[in-house]
Amino acid sequence: MTGPSPMSLQPLEGSRRVVFLKPLARSRPNVEVGEFSYYDDPEDPIAFFDRNVLHHYEFIGDKLIIGRFVAIATGVKIMMNGATHAMTGFSTFPFNIFGKGWERGFDPATWAAGHKGDTVIGADVWIGTEAMIMPGVTIGPGAIIAARSVVTHDVPPYALAAGNPARVVRRRFDDETIERLLRVAWWDWPLKMISQHLDVIRGANIDALEAAL
Repeated sequence: MTGPSPMSLQPLEGSRRVVFLKPLARSRPNVEVGEFSYYDDPEDPIAFFDRNVLHHYEFIGDKLIIGRFVAIATGVKIMMNGATHAMTGFSTFPFNIFGKGWERGFDPATWAAGHKGDTVIGADVWIGTEAMIMPGVTIGPGAIIAARSVVTHDVPPYALAAGNPARVVRRRFDDETIERLLRVAWWDWPLKMISQHLDVIRGANIDALEAAL
């Protein structure tokens, strides 16, 4: 028992709405995707990196990093740093991109000053329908992002975040359990080991999960 191949594009037999993102990311610069992370969309899931990851331009250099076993629901948008406008002066209008003389005198540093760095989605994260992830955010392992939330700041591991802007509503487990879960990091186990211990991974007994190591 090893589960589906992580390089299967559409791993659900008889359904085209779910795609594993790792095979889609192979030709994408500045994108790293862990095994078994998926996107669910009844319309065009294969276009995820074109329709759902916005303003991700290679020349900027910011990375999108998605860990293993991430579940991304329909309509989620991930905003990258290419969406940034210069905010150091009175106007945020991007005169320079229209050229015809408007590009003269533009200082790229005023635009780059607003960049937030890489966007990182940790392992075993669940992102609900139509949530939006803003540039430079880090979402810790095991976190849940509620539907239609707008994530503007980092979300700690195993937190439930909701709202606009998203705020931590509660932690899924107590601090000690979270620390132990992060040490166990089951998502980094070899696939055979994960398959052998699905019951404890799906369960809620941290002692049993640690004993599986």
